[in-house]
Amino acid sequence: MTKPKTLSTKTDTLLIRGVEVPVQIVELPQASLRFFVDNPRLYSILRFQDEEPSQLDIQRKLLEMDHVKVLIQDIRRDGGLTDPVIVRAGSLEVLEGNSRLAAYRALFNIDPIKWNTIKCKLLPEDLDEKLIFALLGQYHIKGKKDWAPFEQAGFLYRRSQAHSIESFQLAAEIGLSRKKVEHLITTYQFMLDHDERDTARWSYYDEYLKSRTIRKARLMHPSMDDLIVEKVKSGEIVRAVDVRDRLPVICGAPRVLKKFAHRDVDFDDAHDYAVDAGADSQPYKKLHSFRQWLAKPEVANSLSRIQGQTRKKIEFELNKLAQRIELVRGRLKS
Repeated sequence: MTKPKTLSTKTDTLLIRGVEVPVQIVELPQASLRFFVDNPRLYSILRFQDEEPSQLDIQRKLLEMDHVKVLIQDIRRDGGLTDPVIVRAGSLEVLEGNSRLAAYRALFNIDPIKWNTIKCKLLPEDLDEKLIFALLGQYHIKGKKDWAPFEQAGFLYRRSQAHSIESFQLAAEIGLSRKKVEHLITTYQFMLDHDERDTARWSYYDEYLKSRTIRKARLMHPSMDDLIVEKVKSGEIVRAVDVRDRLPVICGAPRVLKKFAHRDVDFDDAHDYAVDAGADSQPYKKLHSFRQWLAKPEVANSLSRIQGQTRKKIEFELNKLAQRIELVRGRLKS
């Protein structure tokens, strides 16, 4: 381990998931620090490359990012860090602050003397892996830093796969709902499975996998996943909002959906045909939703158990509803 140059004798603690972890406030040569490849922002980049890159490759990639370019100017203006990077002793991996380290590397090329060392909070070498990932979660999933959903998903995916952590444990560890954790991991896995390397398309698949209407269509047509990925990559599906707003309309028209799934019509035509078929009709959607609810066995069972005045009120509403249905049906036939 590189022996740190201590700024002072001051020590501190870092609270991680209720555990007080001792830290040293030190200054280290920035060249001795290593980027932490399990950092979600880095992991999300590296996972989509064919070969594992070197530390120099990671640095080069980070320096291409807009937020790092802004950091370079901010740090230069401030004369240093307002927030030390967090480093694990021994490996000297930067657990939190990889972007700041990249910025320092760029500034070092301008002035090697001024930017030779970097202020760090040095964590114990034997810090438990669970606390390391909890630390990352505190800072980036529910904390003060802002990662994109794809980067959050990379963190959770890595945690679940490499460390065999169940979704309910991740949810408790990070402070998200279990449903949210599972959706992020599922979407990330979907992109891996379909060789989707463009992280900017995350929102397309996020919308695709969260829709119940689309989920039913996927069960009916197993080829849907490959079809949608193909159309997103080709640009036929132009925007993520088209997946959110227009694809469910197609899925709501079974005959049109079948033609679309069999590649007989393209996305735009399928949407137009589905609209013509009434799949985008709000009155139809409301009636369809009500019928589906009323058809559930548990609804009938629940209603049949109700007694007293409430039962009479329900019977009254059903009678009025039946009368109204006959009236509307008659008008539709005329």
